[in-house]
Amino acid sequence: MSKSEKIVAVKGMNDILPQDAHLWQLFENTAQSVVQSYGFQQIRTPIVEDTALFKRAIGAVTDIVEKEMYSFEDSMNGDQLTLRPEGTAGAVRAVIEHNLVYEGPKRLWYTGPMFRHERPQRGRYRQFYQFGCEAVGFTGPDVDAEMIIMCRRLWDDLGLPEIRLEINSIGDAEERARHRVDLIAYLEKHEDLLDAEAKRRLHSNPLRILDTKNPAMQEMVNGAPKLLDYLGEESLAHFNGVRKILDHANVQYVINPRLVRGLDYYNRTVFEWVTDALGSQGTVCAGGRYDPLIASFGGKPTPAVGFAMGIERLLELMKEAGEPEMPNQCDVYLVHQGEGAQLQAFVLGERLRDAGLDVIMHGSTAAGPGSFKSQMKKADGSGAAFAVIIGEDEVANHTAAVKAMRAAEGEAQQTTVPFDEVVDFVVDQITDSGDHHHHVHDENCNH
Repeated sequence: MSKSEKIVAVKGMNDILPQDAHLWQLFENTAQSVVQSYGFQQIRTPIVEDTALFKRAIGAVTDIVEKEMYSFEDSMNGDQLTLRPEGTAGAVRAVIEHNLVYEGPKRLWYTGPMFRHERPQRGRYRQFYQFGCEAVGFTGPDVDAEMIIMCRRLWDDLGLPEIRLEINSIGDAEERARHRVDLIAYLEKHEDLLDAEAKRRLHSNPLRILDTKNPAMQEMVNGAPKLLDYLGEESLAHFNGVRKILDHANVQYVINPRLVRGLDYYNRTVFEWVTDALGSQGTVCAGGRYDPLIASFGGKPTPAVGFAMGIERLLELMKEAGEPEMPNQCDVYLVHQGEGAQLQAFVLGERLRDAGLDVIMHGSTAAGPGSFKSQMKKADGSGAAFAVIIGEDEVANHTAAVKAMRAAEGEAQQTTVPFDEVVDFVVDQITDSGDHHHHVHDENCNH
C-alpha cells in the first residue's frame, strides 16, 4: 500500500461516531440499570480466547465454528486463538477458572464486541456488540422466568413495544436423542424437499433444519415430529413452571415448537424476543438454559441459564420508535478574549466543574481564538444553557458576563456577576429552571 493511499475500516467493522454515541449510551445505561435492579453483577472477559473453548462450547458442526470464526495462530508461540463470536463461553470459562459459584449461585452480566465473519446486512456486522446475562447455579424454572421478565422491563424502559416473546422447551439430551431418530427418519422421507443446507445438516444437526427460513420447506417442516411431544415428566414440569410464572406476571408469549438453539449446549427452556420492525431478520434477543455446558468444560455439573441481545439491532428499533433528542454537550460554554481572560476562564472552568457542571472552554484553532461573535455562535451550537463571557473589561472589574442562551423573550438575557459568585449564580439558575440537561453531579451518585 502506497503512503498516499487512504486506509479505511475493515468491511463489516464500523466506527461509532459522536452523533450516535448518545443512543449507545442511553441503551447501555438503561440495560445496566435494569439488570442491576435484579441483582446482576458485571463480568468482563478477554476478547481473544483459546480456539478450543469455542469449538467445545459451540459445537464443531455449527455455522459459527465452520465458517464464521476469526481464528488465527499466534505467531509468537503457535497458540491457536479466536476472537470471541459470542459471550457465554468466555463467561463460563471464567466462572470455572475462578470458582465463582463456590460461595453460591451468581447472576452475571456482560457487554462488548463479538466477531463473526458473516455477510454484513442491516443491523448485522462482523464486529457487533452484545449485551448478555448469565445466571449460574440456579436449577428452577423461576430464574428462567425472571430473565424473561427482566427483558420485558428493558423493552418497556427503552420504549420498544413491538417486541414479542416466543418460548419452547428442547428437553434433555435423552429426550432430544429419541426425537432426533424420528426427526431424521421423517426428513429422509421428504429428502426431495430438502435444500442443500438442510441435506448437509441432516445427520449432523437436524434440529436446526426446523429453524429454516426457506419458504419451500415450511409446510414439510411444520409436519415434522415436535420435540415437545417427547418431553419427560421433569422437563415438562420445568416448562410448565416457567409458563405459570409468566402467566401470573402477565407476560404475553407464544409457544413456538420449532424454536431451537443453534448451539449444542442448550437444554429445556429456550426463548427469543422477535420483531417485525426490521424486515425478515426478526430476533433481537435469544436465550435459554444450558445445564450441560459447565460440566462439558471440566467444571462441576452446574445449572445455568442466560441470554444475549444484539445492541445494533435494538438501536435500529430505538430509531424506528422515534430517536430521543441528542443531549446538550454541556451546561456552560466559556467565551474569552485576551490572555488574562483566558487564564481567568481556566480557573472559572475548574470551579464550575467542581460544582458538577459540564463545561466547554472555547479553544483556539489555526485561525486564532476567534471573535466574540464567532465564539458565541459556537456556544449556541453546543446546546449550553449559559455562556460565561470574560473579556478585558471583566478581568479589570473581577466580573464575568453570564448570558442565558435559552432565555424566553422578555427574560433577562445577560447579567454581570462578580467573579467569585459566578458558580453559585449559574447553579441557582440551572436548578431553578430545571433545564439542566442531565445532572448536577451528586457526590454520592454512582454515575
